[in-house]
Amino acid sequence: MAKTIPMIITNSNILLFDRESGEFIPFNMPGIEETVNIPFYHHFAEKLGDCQLEFKKFVKAVCGKKLTKNILAIIIPDDTSALESIFINEFFVNSGACKAVAQMTMGQALSKEHQRYISISKSARNITLQYINNNEVRARKLYDVNEYDVNTIMEDAKRLHIDIEYEEVPVFVNNFQMNMDEFFDMGIVVTPKEFMDKIAVIDVEKL
Repeated sequence: MAKTIPMIITNSNILLFDRESGEFIPFNMPGIEETVNIPFYHHFAEKLGDCQLEFKKFVKAVCGKKLTKNILAIIIPDDTSALESIFINEFFVNSGACKAVAQMTMGQALSKEHQRYISISKSARNITLQYINNNEVRARKLYDVNEYDVNTIMEDAKRLHIDIEYEEVPVFVNNFQMNMDEFFDMGIVVTPKEFMDKIAVIDVEKL
């Protein structure tokens, strides 16, 4: 039977959920240096085989040896591009650490109680607004993390999609990276612990 393993791609590493301990275990690839505005996993391509092998060893150590039964439920940053999403899928599927992967953005994971809502988050590159409807991202707007106006973003959130221009929907502020203080007034703040608690119970069938 397939086993879902929740996994979060953060600004600087990968967090894999260990069901035995109930904690997220970090994976940091040795020799990977930080580059401004470039997600760390881009550097995996420079030594692809080594990175995939190290990740496979890591998953085996955390989750056991039956790797072909694993399905990775990968939570990606909200500003992940379509091309980056493809690379992420290919990297992990071809690592030998799982039989399949499924992806969703951080914003999509913020609430299962609301069919429609706005999410806002901040990565190392961008601030991202998303309109989520029935678990799908229906609209997205990005702002350079080095140049933005808080009031403009707050106003843009009210008209991100035609569905919400004349109807209020809840706003969830993703504070997983502990960097959203100036947006706390926008809506419901999701703390790092609350976020990880939500991810820990994700099942592929629910994605």
